[in-house]
Parts: sequence; C-alpha cells; structure tokens
Amino acid sequence: MVVKYLRKAYTNFATYIYDIPPRMLALLLIMIFALLPMTRALDSSTLMMLRDASVMAILAASWDLLVGRTGQMSLGHALFIGIGGYSSALLFMHFGWPVWMVIPVSMLAGAVVALLIGLPCLRVKGSYLALLTLAFPLLLERAVYYFRDVTKAEEGIPPPPRLPAFFQGLIRLDARIAEYYLTLSLMVISAIILYKIANSKRGMVFVSILDDELASKACGINVTNYKLLAFVISGLFASLSGCVAVYISSFANPSFFGIRWSVLPLVVTIFGGIGTIYGPIVGTYIYYFLDMYVFRKIINISEWHYFGLTWEYATFLIFILIVIIFILKWPRGIARAVVEKLEDLEEARPIEELEQKMAKAD
Repeated sequence: MVVKYLRKAYTNFATYIYDIPPRMLALLLIMIFALLPMTRALDSSTLMMLRDASVMAILAASWDLLVGRTGQMSLGHALFIGIGGYSSALLFMHFGWPVWMVIPVSMLAGAVVALLIGLPCLRVKGSYLALLTLAFPLLLERAVYYFRDVTKAEEGIPPPPRLPAFFQGLIRLDARIAEYYLTLSLMVISAIILYKIANSKRGMVFVSILDDELASKACGINVTNYKLLAFVISGLFASLSGCVAVYISSFANPSFFGIRWSVLPLVVTIFGGIGTIYGPIVGTYIYYFLDMYVFRKIINISEWHYFGLTWEYATFLIFILIVIIFILKWPRGIARAVVEKLEDLEEARPIEELEQKMAKAD
C-alpha cells in the first residue's frame, strides 16, 4: 500500500513538476530560501529584508490578480494593508487574540471592505477607477487621525508580542528567523492559491473580461459579479499582508494607509511581469535587493547630495529610470521572459510512457 502511494506521488511529481522546468525552478528556489537561515550566512538585516519582501510579495500577487487578470486598475491597495493591520492590532489590544486567530478575522475584514467598496468602484473604468480607489486609503488615513482615542493616531497601537510567543514550535529560534519562516510560508501558500485561482475556470473568465468585456457579456457571463469576486479575493490576501506587517513591525500607525503601499505593487509587477502571479513575487525580491542592498550597501545613495536631492528622492528617481528601462527592454517582465525561455527547454514525454506510469500508479 505504501509503495503504491509512493509510486503515485513520484509519478505526479515527475509529470506536474519535474517535467516542467519553470515549476522545477520554483521548487528549487523555495528550497534554497527555506535553507538559507540554516547556513547562518545571513545577518539580521538581510533576514529582515527578505522578511519584508515576502510580505510585499503577498500584496503584489493579490494586486496582480485584480489588475493583471481582470484589468481593473487599482491604486488603493494600501486600504487593505491598513484594514488588515489595524484590525489585527485592535483585536490583540482589546481581546488579546493570538495571531493564528487574528489572521483569518483580518482577512475576512479585508474581504468585507473589498465587497463594500467594490460595488461603487466597479461602476467606473480605467483612470476613473484608479483615482476612485486611490481616494479610499487617503480617507481612512484621515479617519485614523480623527478617531485618535481608538487608533492612537501617530503614536500607533501598542506593539504585540513577538511572533515566536504564538508559535511554540519556533520558540527556540531567533525572533528574526521565526518571522522569516512565517512570512515565507504565508507567501508560498498565498502564491499557490492565487496561481491556482488565476489558472482555474474562474481565472479564465477573468482573462476573458480583460480581453473583451463586451464579448464576455454577450457569452452570458455576469461581468460585474466576476469583477467583484476578483476584488474580494484581492482584498482578502492584501489584508493578510497587512496583518503580518503589523506583527513584524510591532505597531500599527497611519503609514499603513500611505501611498507607498499602493504604488509599490505597480512597480514590482512591472519588474516581474503583469498577469502572471509569479511575476510580482520575483519583482518584489528584485526591488528589495536593489533598494535595501545595492543602493544602501554597495552604492550608498545616502551620501549623494547632487542638485540638492536627498537619498529618498534620488532612490525614487533611479527606480523611475529602472521602470522605464524594464518597460522598453522587457515589456512583459523579466520573470515571464525567463519562464518563456525555460518552456522552450521542456521536452514532452511520449504519451505511451505517461500512460504506462499512470497505470502502474493505479
């Protein structure tokens, strides 16, 4: 019995992962990232960089499902970061809930907010939709200052305990390593779920809406419902990134509704490739490597004072230039270009060989 299941597992692995170079590369990268802390080759700052990149990768992948698959331009995903962050912080402060209870409730809160704002937002299209979604996080940011008795405004909500206190299995690990493994695990799980959704039957409907909304309506597809579904799923996972961001930063303040959280998913998606789910994840790690390592440790832009520019503005201008280069050189994203090259290496197995293996597995 055990041999039968092992044989079937091997057949499935060979068919669905080993024989597909992009998936095999993804598996190898996940294994490398999982083993990195064990080598003790990474210092605390590098672990923090990779931890923050995993959180941003969840947000970027959720943004890509909405924008890259249905074409609904959103510049307001900071709203879901803030909802996820503040809901988790308030639940801990008032009720003392552990993180494993807070995460699903925060995700549910994000989905409900996405449903409520999706109904009016999806009545408009294009630039009007982008501007309308941009307004919501700005309104919530003002609301945080207005209700300072509840939100503590710029002081922020008191920090929750470190993550290992919630995960007894990680209690012996260093706090940074525990946070690294938690964020990496959530990122991988979220990416797999979003990728499965994007390539399911509903995902194909999303793409049909992106390609030709009028033709989709003519085929009997309820376009509004599917747009709303994409909005809710995107808000669900974006709120997860906000919830995790609170626990690794140890506070919730109005910066969670800042424009940075709305613009970064756009930038990293251009780096990696829009409409792919995996593209924004690759783009996120490229962005954090450039921003936190190259521009601070190798080039050290903080010492630049040309034309009266501070290092923040210099970094901003450099990333604008990089985005322009990526659009001109790799308009479909660097991750998609690599995947397309790997797919050229794929060799199809003879159908008879696959049938024989499946028969043996059964």
